[in-house]
Amino acid sequence: MPRLTDKELLVELEPTAEKLLNRHEKLAQEWFPHEYIPWSEGRNYPKFFEDGEPWTPDQPRLTGVAQIAFEVNLLTEDNLPSYHREIYDMFGAGDGAWINWTHRWTAEEARHSIVLRDYLTVTRNIDPVLLEQQRMDAMETGYNKDDKDALRGIAYVSFQELATRISHRNTGRYSEDPVADRIMARISADENLHMVFYRDIMKAALEIDPSRVVDAVTHEVMNFQMPGAGLTNFQRKAVQIAKAGIYNLRVHHDDVVWPLLRYWGIFELEGLDDEAEKSRQRLAEFLTQLDAQATRFEEKRARLLAREAERRE
Repeated sequence: MPRLTDKELLVELEPTAEKLLNRHEKLAQEWFPHEYIPWSEGRNYPKFFEDGEPWTPDQPRLTGVAQIAFEVNLLTEDNLPSYHREIYDMFGAGDGAWINWTHRWTAEEARHSIVLRDYLTVTRNIDPVLLEQQRMDAMETGYNKDDKDALRGIAYVSFQELATRISHRNTGRYSEDPVADRIMARISADENLHMVFYRDIMKAALEIDPSRVVDAVTHEVMNFQMPGAGLTNFQRKAVQIAKAGIYNLRVHHDDVVWPLLRYWGIFELEGLDDEAEKSRQRLAEFLTQLDAQATRFEEKRARLLAREAERRE
């Protein structure tokens, strides 16, 4: 059976997209960012207010790694205009379920940067001047999907939304701040529903063009990067986040990649064309390597944490 074009595939999938959008709207909970912010902790900043108090490094109650994780999470969320553009382009302009989903997803995602920025600036948990400078830099850099076709795009956002859900949730727990934890739990609930939409669209695509799905999934697993990868000093910050256990190779392998592969039944599919069979073999080999890398990282992390504990004694 010949592979479908993007346009043909999206037309075939649109009834499923409409059904999943309707389900999403029933499951999604309305919430309001302002209700999550401890406004009574806020104090004026200087420049226009005589009683303004400058931000100083001793004000944050978040730890260094929690600060970094919140900063990366917020700056990633700030790139929403780029993400909207890419998803709009991926699903095509016009009316219908695809565009309705794109707008709904964008509106829900916008809450995340609102609540995170309000929390960080009101509680003075991060330097607001540096944060704004980094936001400008991140948005001027933007984000692009590396010429992904529709199926690769759907595969990517399936993994990415799940990864973001886990990263946000673990950041909240790591913060040891009940306000931060509540915010990140709320955001994570949104990310989970977004993941479920994309996950189930991909499941439906398996019924239409399984060989192309396997190629798409293989490519995105083997080339996956978080959307914040383009941020300044991202790799250095990602290492610290990984060391803290918030998000690392073991989390990625065990809690992101394999749950989706099992859900889609990638390694149980039959009747694939030769190209897809080769892709699946590459995927299996890559997963073996990823598991080994994750094990080595965990062993190294354990040694580092043990040495740090010894120094504190």
